[in-house]
Amino acid sequence: MAELNTQTTLLNAQGNDLSPEMKTFYSRQLIELAGPRMVHDQFAAKRPIPKNNGKTIEFRRFDRLPKALKPITEGVTPDGNKLNVIPLTAQVEQYGDYVAVSDVLELTAIDPVLVEANKALANQAAVTLDTITREVLVAGTNKMFAPKEDGTEVALRADVTSDCALTPAVIRKAVNKLKRQNAPMIDGSYVAIIHPDISCDLQGNEEWIEAHKYAQPENIFNGEIGRMAGCRFIESTEAKIIGPGEIVTGMSRMTLRTALNGTGSTTIAVEEEITSEQVTALSNRISGGETVKIYVGGKEAEVASATAGAAGAASLTVKATVANVEAGALVCGGGAGADGSAIYCTIFLGDGAYGVTEINGGGLQYIYKPLGSAGTSDPLNQRETSGWKAIRTAVRLVEQYMVRVEHGSPSFGASAESN
Repeated sequence: MAELNTQTTLLNAQGNDLSPEMKTFYSRQLIELAGPRMVHDQFAAKRPIPKNNGKTIEFRRFDRLPKALKPITEGVTPDGNKLNVIPLTAQVEQYGDYVAVSDVLELTAIDPVLVEANKALANQAAVTLDTITREVLVAGTNKMFAPKEDGTEVALRADVTSDCALTPAVIRKAVNKLKRQNAPMIDGSYVAIIHPDISCDLQGNEEWIEAHKYAQPENIFNGEIGRMAGCRFIESTEAKIIGPGEIVTGMSRMTLRTALNGTGSTTIAVEEEITSEQVTALSNRISGGETVKIYVGGKEAEVASATAGAAGAASLTVKATVANVEAGALVCGGGAGADGSAIYCTIFLGDGAYGVTEINGGGLQYIYKPLGSAGTSDPLNQRETSGWKAIRTAVRLVEQYMVRVEHGSPSFGASAESN
């Protein structure tokens, strides 16, 4: 009787493994496909992955030298000054994923499976690593809110509405804030990363200039679409949106079915269906310590539980009475605007504002395991895998060199979800 894991075909035989040249090709293709999608990396100071230095990587920034206003005495050498180097350390983490392909799919698929898998993996790696960088940037301390259309200033995220638009006036304020903080420019301008919803709002403005009208193709940043108020705009679907929080699984906005009078109630009847599975998931979140905030017609409440039911028969129970809200009012999750408006976070950047680890030099790797490479765990050689792994961190270097503007979208804010 043959041994269970007897290998009758060499692992490096034709059709059973990739040649070194093909492995290099797929590794290079993964980086080439992923790189352009990583818009938030584009303006970062990049550092190689630390070798034999643990999981800590060090970035350095230099303080500005003070003005030298004291006249120099003839023939006397002044004391001079010292560069103040501030080290900033960060912990790198490893990320990755893979897909398994069956031998049958490899034999019968019309499309080249490895090529398509590599494209999908590159996209996944790109949005994963880009999101890691983005989340570090949007946690910055230097922020401002766009005012309402009538000029009313906004100080809280909950007060942002769809008419708190990113206008030329708001852009000029953000650019001026960077200038006042002596943020260095990037190739002669500041840059901002915006969502397509916002570029759609801006492009109809007479101050908008399309990128091809002021720059040669080779001088256009990846994703650059235009300029306004002294700032170049980079478009990405990964630009941060903070939508209303999830109330029950898959639902962040609902409609109040029964009006709440002056006496009020803790029962919030809704028009939408709530399933028993959604009720269970909500209960698990709350019992696990999560606070589930909602707004009922703009009034804040905390959810205690939910009652399953068909459309028009389901309800939420809140911890304190809510009163004086008309039927048909919006019930939405917390975290964004109290009226259900999504918050768009547009990041304005100067040079040297933040740093990331490089994707070259081991920062992002392609990994292929051919049919037959898994030994006894795949006794019939039925699976091959294709995957990626990356070492990653991002760190804000100079808070004053970036500004986050939180605003709405007149066209899309009422329905946009978190990304």
